Amino acid sequence: MKLHHVATLVLCWAFGSSWSQSFPNKPLKLVVPYAAGGVGDVTARLVAQKMSEDLGQPVVIENKPGAGLTPGMEYVKNAPPDGYTMVIAGNGQALAKSLFKSLPYDIAKDFTHVSSIGTYDIALVTSLNSPFNTIAELLKYAKANPGKLNIGTISVGSTQNLSAELFKSMSGIEITVIPFKSSADVLSNVMSGEIQLGFENFTPMMGNIKSNTIKVIAIGSAKRFQGLPQIPTISESGLPNYEATSWNGISVPAKTPPLVVQRLNKSIQLALDAPSVKARMLELGVTPRPSTPEEMQDWINADIKKWGLIIDNAKIEKQ
Repeated sequence: MKLHHVATLVLCWAFGSSWSQSFPNKPLKLVVPYAAGGVGDVTARLVAQKMSEDLGQPVVIENKPGAGLTPGMEYVKNAPPDGYTMVIAGNGQALAKSLFKSLPYDIAKDFTHVSSIGTYDIALVTSLNSPFNTIAELLKYAKANPGKLNIGTISVGSTQNLSAELFKSMSGIEITVIPFKSSADVLSNVMSGEIQLGFENFTPMMGNIKSNTIKVIAIGSAKRFQGLPQIPTISESGLPNYEATSWNGISVPAKTPPLVVQRLNKSIQLALDAPSVKARMLELGVTPRPSTPEEMQDWINADIKKWGLIIDNAKIEKQ
């Protein structure tokens, strides 16, 4: 019995290994759970193109936007766990877990996470005429003048909005967070002085930064952005341990074979290591950041916990 059992295991391993080694032998699909044209979509296409070259098969992008990122996530959750159907996942899904009363998917349990792709730095900005040049100056003024400052962000529950709530909570200042419909609305109101401050991703304001029509006080990530290394982090500028970034990666359905996950991980790593991909991502305001599957899972779990607390503290009503 023991010999028979060992032989069966060897045969199963050999079959699984052979099948995984032949992967992929047909086109793959990368589902993007938001609309085409945004920076996350552009980044996904950059990576998919390089993965196609490495894997020897097309990696086709399919956009499936919707509330809670639900259409795309549910589609991939129910796909065969064979590595041929992938999805862009990250902090957006971690936020959705706390922003919605119920979702037809569980980002922490229904997927195997392959690798992170990159981080999308969020910056605290103000107008060129603003007296604030550093976080220390801003905090000093806010504490001496409670309730007199406003921070603009895009919609309630967005990473930018929650970054402002985290800033408010950690600094202990009285400041009003005002949500706007779009990034353009936030930036125009900051530049005109209608609101004193704004939290926004680098990408939609790269043109403003390069043309010197807006002032960046600091960024929310733990490290300085490679593309603009002169800009300090909030943490190093007066609010230690502050960290808020948007990020994403690639996931597949749960129970996808480990050897397939490893092959996809290797392909993502190679794509992000390509000089052309690195350069384009930095131009867009994105920091390339590959990871192991385990690191991406840990990142998801940490974000669910961290942002869940911020959402509760800000008394954001679940949808």
